[in-house]
Amino acid sequence: MSDPHDLPKEVFLDEVHSFEFWFQAVAGYLTERPNGHDPSIEEADLNSSEREALITTLCNYAIGETAALEASSGMIRFAPNRRAKIFLATQVVDEARHLEVLLYRLSELGVTHLEEVVQSRANRSLLAFRKRLLQFVDGHDWEAALFAQNVILESMEFSVFQAHVERADPITGDMLTGIIKDERRHMGFGENELGRRLAETPHIRARLQAVKKELDPLVLDTFEDTLEQVGVERSERPELGRSYLASVERLGFAL
Repeated sequence: MSDPHDLPKEVFLDEVHSFEFWFQAVAGYLTERPNGHDPSIEEADLNSSEREALITTLCNYAIGETAALEASSGMIRFAPNRRAKIFLATQVVDEARHLEVLLYRLSELGVTHLEEVVQSRANRSLLAFRKRLLQFVDGHDWEAALFAQNVILESMEFSVFQAHVERADPITGDMLTGIIKDERRHMGFGENELGRRLAETPHIRARLQAVKKELDPLVLDTFEDTLEQVGVERSERPELGRSYLASVERLGFAL
């Protein structure tokens, strides 16, 4: 496949928002990981505290992916153009796949009654973030919903997953490596779509600033709690926080 960046702008946008581009992007790591990871990888010998921390972490990942699944599917109805609708359709499939493999990983760790366990271990700030995101979706607030989901939520997940991969057991690490590839696409869509809209209608910047100010405490509490569960040393967390904020700052929304 030729480099889509060599295409004229309108053709490029059609290409990177298409299902065909999605097929090319995900074919390898989906077909090679039937349950989210290479089946030849053996389970690590986790002690009880490591297992419990991993279960709690994966439960919160499942909440985040559920939020993105529910939001991206709802946003299709009021997305402003055909390209955005098609891209969000591919994102719905991605998020459903992520949720599926996370729940499968929990079952591999011996968790039963998955829905109940996920809800009981969920971070309260993350649940509040999910509720607010879905309020933006229910209100057909395109800019706020896209900002909350594809910039804030996806950036947080991307940063946390990258940190987790460096410390994860082999199976969890392999699973997260596949998910990270999708998160990069989702972030790119959010940044590019909002970047164009900010250039055309700069007055929406104040609205998004307000959304960010509202969501920051929820995101940062979730971020800190998850990094602790993953085992990131406190001294390393500020650098990872800056990694998370980088996507937001590229749109001019620095703290």
